Amino acid sequence: MKSAPAQIVREYGPFPGVTDVHGVSHDGRRVWFATGDSLQSMDPASGKIVSIIKMTARAGTAYDGQHLYQLAGPSIQKVDPRSGEILATLPAPAEGCSGMAWAEGALWVAHYRERKIHKIDPATGKILRTIASDRYVTGVTWTNGGLWHGTWENDESELRRVSPETGEVQESLLMPPGVYVSGLEAGDGVFYCGGSTSGRIRAVRQPEPASESR
Repeated sequence: MKSAPAQIVREYGPFPGVTDVHGVSHDGRRVWFATGDSLQSMDPASGKIVSIIKMTARAGTAYDGQHLYQLAGPSIQKVDPRSGEILATLPAPAEGCSGMAWAEGALWVAHYRERKIHKIDPATGKILRTIASDRYVTGVTWTNGGLWHGTWENDESELRRVSPETGEVQESLLMPPGVYVSGLEAGDGVFYCGGSTSGRIRAVRQPEPASESR
């Protein structure tokens, strides 16, 4: 396993009225992040807020190329990012889910304290696969064919690339002491990391793609 310090290249926030950042996603242009009572989008070039959707948003956020998905307690809500309308609701795979990502036509949902990631059917919520971690799992993302997730345990955080079949850790980026990762999404050559109670988002440089990534 490769391990290296995370390189934080930019920090965003704090944002007006935002005390916590939970789920984080990226639609190709904007960074979306869950603040507890709203889902907000930010222009990563300027750091300015572009739009706000009022809704329950205390956990993971994902984007499938057209729609947003937001964990809301026992449910996952499918959202039109333009109007904010909730188009559909499906069951979350378990209580206490945290991060969420879209890849391979499915949602990948982190089960925080159970140290698991579930691949689920985005139409029914059916669990298609489960992989295990040896640390609490926060945000989840895919980039360059690789599955990454954030961890936050014992006052330490890191970003891990893991096997999507076995959960084996293949690469790790260690966050600085006192810097924690809640939400996670890849985009623009960086990882956008939700900073939980700091109210901030941090951009961490992505490493070069590994040859063993799918």
